[in-house]
Amino acid sequence: QVQLVESGGGLVQAGGSLRLSCAASGSISSIYAMGWYRQAPGKKRDVVATITSAGRTNYADSVKGRFTISRGDAKNTVYLQMNSLKPDDTAVYYCYVRGIGDSKRPVWSDYWGQGTQVTVSS
Repeated sequence: QVQLVESGGGLVQAGGSLRLSCAASGSISSIYAMGWYRQAPGKKRDVVATITSAGRTNYADSVKGRFTISRGDAKNTVYLQMNSLKPDDTAVYYCYVRGIGDSKRPVWSDYWGQGTQVTVSS
């Protein structure tokens, strides 16, 4: 019942920019946080950036100063503006949300998008 749809991935040269978008829909409610994770081949899925409902942001050290996470006006969307991209940024990027997806079970749950490929050429 909870759906996350991502878009914006693609191929870009080093130093270029991309903007990723994610929209949450369905039964999701009381969202606590949204964010982006990424996973490169042979690597673990690692956090890139998160933003809480209060607007507090956190970034991985590797992307600080280059990436910006933001929430949309509807508060069920999240964006990741990626500037000064490096080949090491190449990965599948996953949208993440922590919220309540079932009002009959009011506990926090984590939800994930399908992933979008970002490839940065040298």
